[in-house]
Amino acid sequence: MPPTDRIRDHAGQGATTVAAHRTRRRLRADQARQLADLLRHQLLTVGFPDGTLPHESTLATDYRASRNTVRQALDLLRAEGLVERLPGVGTVVVAQKYPHGLDCLMGLAETLREHGRVTNEVRTMGPAPAPTPVAERLAIPPGTDVLYIERLRRLNGLPLSLDLTYIPLDLGTALLAADLENTDVFRLLEAITGQRLGHAEITLEAVNADTHSAAVLEAPRGAAVLMLERLTHLADGRPVDLEFIRFRGDRITMSGLLHRSL
Repeated sequence: MPPTDRIRDHAGQGATTVAAHRTRRRLRADQARQLADLLRHQLLTVGFPDGTLPHESTLATDYRASRNTVRQALDLLRAEGLVERLPGVGTVVVAQKYPHGLDCLMGLAETLREHGRVTNEVRTMGPAPAPTPVAERLAIPPGTDVLYIERLRRLNGLPLSLDLTYIPLDLGTALLAADLENTDVFRLLEAITGQRLGHAEITLEAVNADTHSAAVLEAPRGAAVLMLERLTHLADGRPVDLEFIRFRGDRITMSGLLHRSL
């Protein structure tokens, strides 16, 4: 075989080897991500009651994965701040996410009552002209004053969400003297109107935390937060509460029960 052909052949073999290596690495990364998803579910549903994960070799056997894949999966969970490796102990759960249901209309304190005490730091509250998009959602003329409230909400002392709320002023005026630090707005609105809340339209998306939100939530700047936009109506259909809620994504999980309808 001429030297040039041997060089060409060798180069081709090298390219094949590199491609195969990349494929194996990609497959292992895919498997690690899949395993991390399964382990995350167990972490968040108290699947490890004593707070300690099984040994890597046990996880490898249980999930039919290689030790390298298990280590990569645990690295992913460690990067999320969910687990930590302690010498002489193993991998332990160091953070908890709290469940927030999407199939029932409740305030945050009602939703998380089994997990601790929710307190509210009222950062801003007062009348303000309604921006056009807010006015349209609340079915009031643009520029009409609404009650604007910004609250930092904590669960057991830890920052959980930053809530921006707009309420028609005929209802909001009564909230100015209310105990917003310890009471959900939902309960106060029902007391003020004498009506039950009826339904809410929600949108959930992930956004990057801006400088202000990150500082208030004590989260890294640019960290992903869960943004819940919710327009709540009274039982008679009147829209009374427009909220933009930024949740720390590392401390909350959203869940719901869905029924198929065609």
